Amino acid sequence: MHRRAVLPILALLRMGATPRSLAWSIAVGLLIGINPMVGTTTLFCLAAAFSFRLNVVASQIANHAMFPLELALVVPFIKLGSRVFHTAAMPLSPHMFMRAARTAPIALTRQVWLWEWHALMLWAAIAVVAVPLIALTLIPLLERMLARIQGHQYPIVPTAID
Repeated sequence: MHRRAVLPILALLRMGATPRSLAWSIAVGLLIGINPMVGTTTLFCLAAAFSFRLNVVASQIANHAMFPLELALVVPFIKLGSRVFHTAAMPLSPHMFMRAARTAPIALTRQVWLWEWHALMLWAAIAVVAVPLIALTLIPLLERMLARIQGHQYPIVPTAID
């Protein structure tokens, strides 16, 4: 984690990225990284980075770090979305899901799209609140990291202790 996430962020700070821009980029990447539409996060993250002039590298690092959490949250987002929007619950047993796929594939496809849409709307509502909170939390942390970098307290590559 340190090598793949922290060191690239430190490198971006060294190259002149501001703590504020990095904080917003990381926050957007983190929240886009957990959106319930698996397979769309990279494109959504790129679109957000270009639209809001965020740091693409920082947002993608945060986005890809969230992949395991994204997979873990898909079903909870769908369940919560069906409760909030009062739709039919998703059958979680493979047998029930396959039976629905065999008997009414078009209806099941529509229902899956509805579950995904509701999960995405729920995620968007959470993201609108969480992104600013995360960014505002990260700004002081990144400012302290920048101060330590300027004081030469963070080496580019961690040195091995002999």
